[in-house]
Amino acid sequence: MRAAIYARYSSDNQRDASIADQFRVCRLHAEKQGWHVVEEYSDHAISGSSLLRPGIQALISDANRGRFDLILAEAMDRLSRDQEDIAGVFKRMTYSDVKIFTLSEGEITHLHVGLKGTMNALFLKDLADKTRRGQRGRVEAGKSGGGNCYGYDVVKKLDGNGEPVRGDRTINEMEAEVVRRIFRDYIAGKSAKRIAVELNKDGIKAPGGGDWGFSTINGNAKRGNGILNNEMYVGKLVWNRQRFLKDPDTGKRQARPNPESEWIIQEVPELRILDDDIWQSAKARQAAIKYTRADSSEEENHFRERRRPKYLFSGLTRCACCGGGYSMISADLVGCSTARNKGTCDNRQNIRRDRLEARVLNALRHHLMDPALFKAFCDEFTREMNRLRMEGRASIDTAEAEVKRIDRELDTLLNLILKGGAADRINDKMVGLERRKKELESFLTDAVEPPPLLHPNMAAFYRVQIEELYEALQSDTEAKRMTASDIIRTLVKEIILTPEDGELQIDVRGDLAGILSISLKSKTPATRAGGSQVEVVAGAGFEPATFRL
Repeated sequence: MRAAIYARYSSDNQRDASIADQFRVCRLHAEKQGWHVVEEYSDHAISGSSLLRPGIQALISDANRGRFDLILAEAMDRLSRDQEDIAGVFKRMTYSDVKIFTLSEGEITHLHVGLKGTMNALFLKDLADKTRRGQRGRVEAGKSGGGNCYGYDVVKKLDGNGEPVRGDRTINEMEAEVVRRIFRDYIAGKSAKRIAVELNKDGIKAPGGGDWGFSTINGNAKRGNGILNNEMYVGKLVWNRQRFLKDPDTGKRQARPNPESEWIIQEVPELRILDDDIWQSAKARQAAIKYTRADSSEEENHFRERRRPKYLFSGLTRCACCGGGYSMISADLVGCSTARNKGTCDNRQNIRRDRLEARVLNALRHHLMDPALFKAFCDEFTREMNRLRMEGRASIDTAEAEVKRIDRELDTLLNLILKGGAADRINDKMVGLERRKKELESFLTDAVEPPPLLHPNMAAFYRVQIEELYEALQSDTEAKRMTASDIIRTLVKEIILTPEDGELQIDVRGDLAGILSISLKSKTPATRAGGSQVEVVAGAGFEPATFRL
């Protein structure tokens, strides 16, 4: 039996030696059982509450390829502590005919997955509750509840027993002076964008060690983040503003605000950096800006309703100089966001949004008729048509063969009646066969003869689809424009804008597989398999296509 060993540790109290220990005891067990260890997988300092771990992903992938016959781990919670995830791993391994063994539970069965999975899930919840309880106790004692913010240093010291004292902070005077400068500049009327650019010019590093951006300064007033909203600077420690929930699809944590009644607020005057007058002046300017920008006639949209791109190529345009995005810098112009927000890019060349869209769309319409792209479309279209033809012909042949079989059975039953057989039972059988025969004949009457191997008007069909797509983008109907925009965005991976000789050169990069999505509006057999066409082509080895306008 070929065995794979998996080991994991997550707590800061553990170390890499824990992995070695798990491997050692698992190897000894494998030797006793006569198993041959072919591979060892591990994840270091990663929680078992998610499957987004390189080690476990490699284990699952190799299991599906049949590299080993069984998986050996110290305990089931090493594989996962999430009830849904461990059930998914067990289901995949069962499908791949790979057994799971642990030193604690033995061979894992459905019973282990149900009971132990529930226990592990309850362990995670209990651990989270205890962690939050400990954090709350430290906050109420005036200590950090986790993490550190700009303007402070973590104090590292030991108590009388030699144990580390956690949660103490002290003011970092250099960073504190930067905080005071930001507030003074903001009160003086400078925008957050201008402040960020000036800080970058002076070589001052942002909290994360990179360049300053306006969002680092502005933050979000409701969530209390950003330099201008951090109440720690006036000696007030606020904890439990938000909670984190795990996205079940991505495994990433998403923040959700808590009601103000659940906030924990603790006075820490020794950590004050700003005077109340400066703080209140900054808050007054924030409120004034918010009031002038607010539109009382419009309610705030829910975040899930703001996901659709506002413009045709929103999020797809990139600056060739810095790799940053191009965004709207005025009502009509798009420019490099990094150059305007951080001042670390020298590309100040801009272009009208409508001109950019027109050039890209005209180029797409021209390049989509390139012989190489059309050949790719024809090859896949023909392959799919042949598949549908074979399936359609097979259904018709099967129905015709069954009709002939029913006729033979009816003749046999009729002969039995003539020979004096049980007429009642034979008659019931004949009625059922007659009913089935009528169904098959009705199917054959309505069945459409499979399409030819190669559609005679394929070139015209392809050209019409492209022209209709282009015209839909110019339509006065919003629904048509939105649908066409979604299709266009599948064709374009990114648009690179490069300043050359006072103008912007446009490089469009896209996926050849995307050309097949333009046939989704067709009522031909290819439409019914449109999704599979894209998948087939996407996996056929086509490389992204790039062309310059």
